[in-house]
Amino acid sequence: MSSGIEYKTPATDWQTRAFWEGCGRQEIVLQRCRDCGAIQHRPRGLCASCLSSDIEHFVAKGTGEVHTFTLTQQNGMPAFRENCPYVLAYVELDEGPRLMTHIAGCPPDSVRIGMKVRAEFVATEGQLGVPRFVPA
Repeated sequence: MSSGIEYKTPATDWQTRAFWEGCGRQEIVLQRCRDCGAIQHRPRGLCASCLSSDIEHFVAKGTGEVHTFTLTQQNGMPAFRENCPYVLAYVELDEGPRLMTHIAGCPPDSVRIGMKVRAEFVATEGQLGVPRFVPA
């Protein structure tokens, strides 16, 4: 089971800071458009559906299911090299958006499309964090 990946502190900007700070508080923070109700992730300054700038942040449940995944057998990056094999996946959150993430807490060959997962968080510097998902 790969869970020893050392995550670097994420690069932030004015659009993404709320997401990474939320992860530092052990929360998935998404955006919702107050005009059309669309929920989005990747964080941005405008609604991707209607282009409204009336966006609010909210805390998601932190649960979802594996939409698709790949079993990574080799990676030359030092933070990942020693943790192969590991699972890189898109998780579809219960609220709708999909996150690219790492699946931990189970043998890589047990991950399946549709598998229920929940977020857990790895703290980084500056009160930020990185989400990864484990079986629910």
